[in-house]
Amino acid sequence: MSLLIEWRNGNDSLLGARICLFSLPGVGNIGKAALDALNSTNDAIEIARLHHTALPPLAVLDEDGLLSPPHLSVRAIEMKGDNWLITITGSSQPLEPNNQGLMAREILQLLKEHQIDDLVVLAGMVDDALSKEIFIVPSSSSYRVDLESRGATVRRDEPSSGAIGMAALLSSLGPVYGINSACAIATTIGTSGDITASQNLLLSLDKWFNLGLVIPDDANQKLIEKLKDLSPESKDDLVSELTKSHDAFYM
Repeated sequence: MSLLIEWRNGNDSLLGARICLFSLPGVGNIGKAALDALNSTNDAIEIARLHHTALPPLAVLDEDGLLSPPHLSVRAIEMKGDNWLITITGSSQPLEPNNQGLMAREILQLLKEHQIDDLVVLAGMVDDALSKEIFIVPSSSSYRVDLESRGATVRRDEPSSGAIGMAALLSSLGPVYGINSACAIATTIGTSGDITASQNLLLSLDKWFNLGLVIPDDANQKLIEKLKDLSPESKDDLVSELTKSHDAFYM
């Protein structure tokens, strides 16, 4: 097993959480910016870091000014009723498809061992500028029925070209591990960070899953700050390089 779990802040479990939200940089950075803002506005606690040998070998300074190896951050948000929501985010993913598959499966095994019921991946999808849709695509018919009963906007015809990347694997492989998995998608023009789409995606998930999360009035500003951090002008667009020969969108 190539996944190393570094438990942090005195934790050694996922706190009995039943739902996990996941995102990586992608189209419009919608999902990543949304979860970063959600973590910030709800005072999320970092409970673990997921280290993997397949992640690009780039060490960066973390929020404490310490040199940190490449990892995905696992954070916990306390919800109503003493329940917890888990979020997993990171700034990169393995570049090779086989390593993406390996890491996705190891994360799913971790979630299974800690009895996570629902895994929802947040992503953006390129569409017409006038399209402002928020919808969710599950990976099993039983979960689709459940989501529809909650009033979620469930689509059966999108993403019509499919999806690639580690997040796409996570949102589709859940049933193999006994986990309800789905991809929550916001449409965007895709050329830059879409703050409105990120905000609307959070509001929709909060409603569909009855999370009772705090999304303060300054969330838009936090999203702007996160999008700026995610999209410095000097960085190469690795997502475009990886997907320029594919019809499927990268999550």
